[in-house]
Order: sequence, then C-alpha cells, then structure tokens
Amino acid sequence: MKRFALLFLGLSLTTTGPAFGADPAPERELSTIQAAADDANPSAQLMLGLAYLEGRYGLSPDAHKAVYWLQRAGRNGQPYAQQALGNLYADGRGTAKDPKHAVYWWRKAAHQGNAKAQYELGRAYLEGTGTARRPSKAAHWLTLAAQQGNADAKYLIGKMYYQGYGVPEDKQLGRTWLERAAAQGHSDAIKLLSMVAGLAKQTSATYLQSAEVLERRARNGDAQAQYELGLRYESGAWDVLADPAKALHWLTLSARAGNRHAMTALAHIYDQGLLGVKADPAKAARWRHKAGAPPDS
Repeated sequence: MKRFALLFLGLSLTTTGPAFGADPAPERELSTIQAAADDANPSAQLMLGLAYLEGRYGLSPDAHKAVYWLQRAGRNGQPYAQQALGNLYADGRGTAKDPKHAVYWWRKAAHQGNAKAQYELGRAYLEGTGTARRPSKAAHWLTLAAQQGNADAKYLIGKMYYQGYGVPEDKQLGRTWLERAAAQGHSDAIKLLSMVAGLAKQTSATYLQSAEVLERRARNGDAQAQYELGLRYESGAWDVLADPAKALHWLTLSARAGNRHAMTALAHIYDQGLLGVKADPAKAARWRHKAGAPPDS
C-alpha cells in the first residue's frame, strides 16, 4: 500500500486532478494500481476506472469496466469518480442512459465540493433533467461552481440574475458573472454581453419585450424585432431556447428588410460557417457589402 501511495503522490505532483502523468513502466504501475484497487483503495479504483475509460497503461478502452471501477470508487466516497459516473450515466456510456442516476452521482460529488459536479447538478435543476425543475436550487449549485471558477456556471448564473429567473433580478450582478465567464473565453457569454451592450444604445423597448411579443412584431414585418429575435435564438437568451435554424431565418428576414446589423451578422455567420450553414465567402462578401461593413479580421 505504501508503494501505491508513493506512486499516486508522484502522479498528483504533475497533474491538477485525477489525470495521468508519464508512464515510464506502464505494466508495473498498472499492477500496483490493480492491487491497490482490489484492496479497496478508492484512489486506485478511480485511476483504474479512468485507465479503462481512456485506454491507458496498455489497456483497451472499455467503458463497461470503467463504470465498474468508478462505481466502486464512488461508493467509497471518491468525488472525482462520482462526478465521472454522473457523466457516464448522462451520456449512456458503459451503462444504460439514466438521467436520474446521473443526478444521484453528481449530487454526491457536488456535496464534496467538486465544481464540475456542482455545475452539472445546477444545470439539471435548471433544465429539469433527471430531477424536478428547481431554479432556486439550480442557482445555489451554479453559484458554488462559479465561485470555483467554472466558466459554464458563471455564464448560466449570470444569465439567471440578468433575467431574474430563480433569483432576484440583478442586472449588474448578472453582467458581472457574464463578464467573468467571457474573460475565460466563454463564447455564449461574449455574445450575450454584446447584446447587453447594444441594449444601452437602444431608445425603443424592443430588446426588453417578451419572446411572444417580439415574435408577433417580427411576423408583422418589424425588421428590428426580427433581428433581435434572431440573436435570441442564436444564443438562447431571454425566454427562448437556442435554435440555429430559427436564428438564421429571422436574421435573414431582417437583413432582407434592410437591417444593417442583421446583414453584418449574416456576413460573419457565412464567413465562419455558423448556425449549421457551410462557410460561403461569396455570400459573406455580398452581405458585408450591403451592410457597408469592413471584412472580418
């Protein structure tokens, strides 16, 4: 057991979690880990489970064996194993897909402070996946994950505060969390902040309207409403779920009606091949020319 403890310490000094370092003698290390795992050492069980999951130490990837060892580690209280099990049950990898069981394992890991599990548990409560939809509980777990630096959690809790969903509306706090997520390169946070920045420059109440009112105006030919609705569907902001096809539909209608912001958005979309379309430099150039916008850098 002492030999395994020294091995595990050596690995942990070169990693930031239950990842693997160099394998100078994979067969010898695997034998040591296997012996410790058989002896009910949860860290060894975790490492053996991840070895089967990722095909380390000369093992062939085997998600079923990974689940077996991760379950043993998880039942022995290993939080990284619990978080990994939650992901496997959520994806149906190595076991039947079972959202409720995923939540079970994430909850165990979250209570031990695992930030990824806290994020997944918060999102499950937010979406009602594997558990009842509980926005207030979602906010609790997302905040804990965000405080540990999880960018996805920062984005979601920022969005919740900005909308006043499950928490008291606080646009300043919401924007702060979004800015923190954006600083980590979170693309959805960056998009939403761009929309927020545009809000302050608008003299109409178009951006502040509900999705139902906005869609009614868009169907009646209001180009600004069409543009805003397209942006909402692009990022999944304010009352709607992300829907690339609807985003492209409304942005295109707005651009055809003469909205230059929509034209610029379409130019970027066709340049980068976003929203499910193939990159099309010619279309991008046409929309950019109509908008009078400079080329993307």
